[in-house]
Order: sequence, then C-alpha cells, then structure tokens
Amino acid sequence: MTMIREKAKTVLKNAWNDYSVMFVCLALIMVCGMLVPSFLNWNNFMTIFRSCAAVGVIALGMTFVIISNGIDLSVGSNFAVCGVVLITLQRVGVPLGLCMLASCAFGVFIGFVNGAFIAKFNLPPFIVTLATQTLLRSVVKYITNGATVRGIRDPFFTNIGNGSIFKGFPVPFMILLVSGLVMHIVLSRTKFGTYVYAIGGNETTAKYSGIKVNKVKISTYMLAGLMVAIASSIEVSRMASVSPTLSGDSYELEAIISTIVGGTSFSGGKGKIPGTIIGAIILYIITNILIHLNISTFLSGAVKGLVILAAVLLQKRDRAQ
Repeated sequence: MTMIREKAKTVLKNAWNDYSVMFVCLALIMVCGMLVPSFLNWNNFMTIFRSCAAVGVIALGMTFVIISNGIDLSVGSNFAVCGVVLITLQRVGVPLGLCMLASCAFGVFIGFVNGAFIAKFNLPPFIVTLATQTLLRSVVKYITNGATVRGIRDPFFTNIGNGSIFKGFPVPFMILLVSGLVMHIVLSRTKFGTYVYAIGGNETTAKYSGIKVNKVKISTYMLAGLMVAIASSIEVSRMASVSPTLSGDSYELEAIISTIVGGTSFSGGKGKIPGTIIGAIILYIITNILIHLNISTFLSGAVKGLVILAAVLLQKRDRAQ
C-alpha cells in the first residue's frame, strides 16, 4: 500500500512539474467564470487571444534569452522602432513585403548589437539591454518628434492584425501558435536548442564542452529581435499607427512575466515554449477579468508585479525541494 501511495505521489508530482501552468490556467478560467459568467463568452476568449498575440510572440524570443541565462529589456523600444521603420517605408511606396523584411532586419540587427556587447565584452545583459532600451526610445521620439506615425490602411495588411478565421479565431493568435511551433522545434529538436539549455545550465561547462558560447548567445538575442519585429508587424497591422511613447511600453515586463509564469527558470537552463504561450494567455486573462470586475486599470501593474513575484517564489520552492 505504501509503495502504491509513493508511486501515485511521484506521478502527481511529475504531472504538476510538466503541466502545472496548464492546470493554473484552467483553474483561473474556472474562477473567473464563477466571478463573472460573461467571462466565459466565446467572443471574450477571442478578444483575449487577439490581445495576447503580440506580447506572446515577443515572449517566444525572450524564452530563448532567459533559458541562456540572459535578459532583454530593450524589446519594448525595439518594438516601437521596428514599427516606425515599417510605416515609414510603407508611406514612401516601398512594397509591403519589403517593408516587413526591413523591419525584421532592423530587429535582428538590434538583437545582434545587444548580443555582441554582452558576449564579446562580457557585460551584464541587464545593463546592456537597459541602455539599448533607453537609446532606442529616445531615437524613435526624436525621429517622429514625439508624434504618432500613421500608416496606410492596406486591406491585406490590416487583415493580419484584425482578421479572423475558423469561427472568429484571430489571425494574430494563429501567427503566435505557428511561431510557437517553430520555436518549440528549434528549442527541443535542434543542436542550437541543446546549446541554449547547456549555456543556461552551466556556461563554464558548456564552454569546455566545445560549445561556441558567444555565438549562441548572440544568436539568442538576434532571435529575440526577430520575434520583436514580427510582433511589431502584427500590432502595426492592427492599429495602422505607431506611438513613439506608448507602442511597446512595458512589453518587456509583460514578455518576462509570460516567460516566467510559463515555467522558464529566471536563473536559466530550464523552460518550454508551450508554457510561455500559456503564460501569455494567463497574463491577459488577468487583465481581462480586471476590466470585467471594473477594477481600475491603474492597478494592473501592481497585479503583474505580484504575479511575477509569485512565479519566482514558486520556482525557488521547487528548486529547494
């Protein structure tokens, strides 16, 4: 009997470790449904999915960075600049496809700069990306004179952010799911993904194992920059405008929360892409229920802070066990 009890305990513990974020998400949905029955409306879920898509895509790249024991605080500012690049080129008549490619190229370039300074000069990721965040936000305000930049409402382009398929399923969320599938394959089925985990687990050991640590680190930041540019294209297509002060504001915090809530260890070496996607959904479920309960939006930041604190404390407890 004792053996059966211990075996059941082990199975439950493994299930919790592997699927805890999904259990939390389902429990949260049930609680929200009991508090506000209209929360369970299909259209409300579609609103949550559409809203979380841009931050979710950014969080995919952030997952790679944090697993490698880094962090990227520049994603919000990079997001705004990528949007300005896209709209500026669009307004001078550059074909839409080239505008999006240019935006992606710029995002990757910023990621390369971040990664190069961190890897080549052995600088703290927090300091480097904080500096990049401040610099990019200042530059985008200067270029636009602090005014909102409005794009051209191309029906095909605006449909990316506002369109729906399969009974109202948002196109942006489909982009998130497809991007997540690709990133999951890269992280769990390629040598690059294995190297990212190895560097986050123990960088010194990874280096002595023959892994080109600097190259992998730079690549993770470039990948994060690419995800930022894709997210920016989604948001620009949805809003047809970019605000130099508001676009991407606090997205770095929301991407980090999504990643950490999804099970990625803040100390590196552990994390999964599916968890990150569910983490982004959880974050926007919380935002949505606050609106339904008529709680001031000024308190949303406080709630997000508590969420990330709780997630880190749970990780610390799990490591201690």
